Formats: sequence, structure tokens, C-alpha cells
Amino acid sequence: MNGIIPTGAPDKDNRRTYMMVIYGLYALAALTVFTPVAGVVVAYVKRDDMRGTLYEHHISYLIKTFWVGAIGYLIGGLTMFVGIGLAVLFLVSIWFIYRVVAGFVKFYDGKTVSPDGWF
Repeated sequence: MNGIIPTGAPDKDNRRTYMMVIYGLYALAALTVFTPVAGVVVAYVKRDDMRGTLYEHHISYLIKTFWVGAIGYLIGGLTMFVGIGLAVLFLVSIWFIYRVVAGFVKFYDGKTVSPDGWF
């Protein structure tokens, strides 16, 4: 079992609930740009509590998703004046949505994600 607590184990510390909230905050990025910031703050705060569980990989995955997305959006914003900014912003948005949805589906199914993978 590799020392990972399965999702069927009692959730006395509400770890699963915290993960649902973090994924929800990331998903709300379509409505407001500030919710992923709140999500990454909660992820950093709860990161140590998730160590040794299935959720540890999901926390790292979401933190990486936030930072790579933020850098991508910054590059897209800076390249707006040369005409490729909209394309960059579109591609980063698609990538961000894919990561959040794919990660949530795996989380909901009780599977782990690879925090080191790009896709």
C-alpha cells in the first residue's frame, strides 16, 4: 500500500473535505481570478496535514497547477502587444481546466495523481 492511507479510511481530520474545497476553489476560477489564490493558500496551509495520505499528491498537483498557470497567464498578458497573448491565454486556460477536472476525477475515484507530470 506504500504507506498511503486509502480514501475508504475514516476521515477524522476532514482531509477529503478540504480537498473538495480546494478543487472547488480552483474550479471557480472561471468566475473569478481570486478563488484559485484562496485555493493555493488553503493547499499550503493543509499540505503538512496531508502527508502520508492519498491527498498528498493532489495537494502538490494543485500547487503546481496554480504556479504554472500563474506564470502562463503572466506570459500571456505580457505578450498581448505582439499578438500571441490571446493564444497563450487560451492555451493556458484549457490546460488549467484540464488539470483541475482530471485531478478531481482521479480524486473522486480514490486514485492518486502524478504531481510531476505536465498533463
